[in-house]
Amino acid sequence: MRGNDVKRYGLLALALLFVGIYLFPLYWMYVTALKSNSEIFAIPPTFWPRDPQWIVMDVWQRMKMDVYLRNSLIIAFGVTVIVTMTGTGCAYVLARIRNRWMDAVLFTVLMMQVLPSSLMITPIFVVFNQVGLSEYPRLSVILAQAAKVLPLYIVLCRATFLQVPKELEEAARVDGNSRVGAFLTIIVPLARNGILVTSVLIFLQSFGEYVYSRSLITQRALQPATVGLQSFMGPNSSDWAGVMTYSAIYVTPILIVFVLLQRQIVSGLTSGALK
Repeated sequence: MRGNDVKRYGLLALALLFVGIYLFPLYWMYVTALKSNSEIFAIPPTFWPRDPQWIVMDVWQRMKMDVYLRNSLIIAFGVTVIVTMTGTGCAYVLARIRNRWMDAVLFTVLMMQVLPSSLMITPIFVVFNQVGLSEYPRLSVILAQAAKVLPLYIVLCRATFLQVPKELEEAARVDGNSRVGAFLTIIVPLARNGILVTSVLIFLQSFGEYVYSRSLITQRALQPATVGLQSFMGPNSSDWAGVMTYSAIYVTPILIVFVLLQRQIVSGLTSGALK
């Protein structure tokens, strides 16, 4: 075997090792969801259930997961719409206008992304309570989460707009288009791949939002699936089989969406709008 082949197979083996380490928690979640409560704590642990238990329908009905998932979808869709409508223009401006002031704005945007949700929840709760938004808890979560993920959207979309040639926009303006018209008719269609991919990432991240929902929503009927998971946790014991089954139901749609869109996501993040 030649040296290049050894190197290639060695890198492949290393990649498979890292993939296995990364995917093992996911495998363990699905396997544990099929185990009984006694087998979950068996020593040594079993890597495949001896007597598989199927409690998906029981967990679905007992926890009313359709309500939780609907709330998660409402929050994720709301956040995605707000962030896409407001962040696309911001990303375009940061990509086209280059000076020290815009560099300072970009730095500020990046610093906003660094702030954790747990740090921001207290001032957000106080402000929302003072302006009356506490009466609309889901709207409060949507606005808070939109503010949290907006910097990420702007940074990713800015990279997409940077790869759209300025000459196309200038040609459109020579033909009589305004800057806004050129942006809507020329730039946005060319950057749609990056915009859609970034919107999908924002949707998936917002679908799993927990901190704001846990703090701002007190009514169980309005809480998303991430908050509903804590219903399995008791002061003295926890239903770990139920936890893993609930988690498997919650995670599976996200995995399906990611698998179906993985090519678009990778191409959108690496090549931008133009091929």
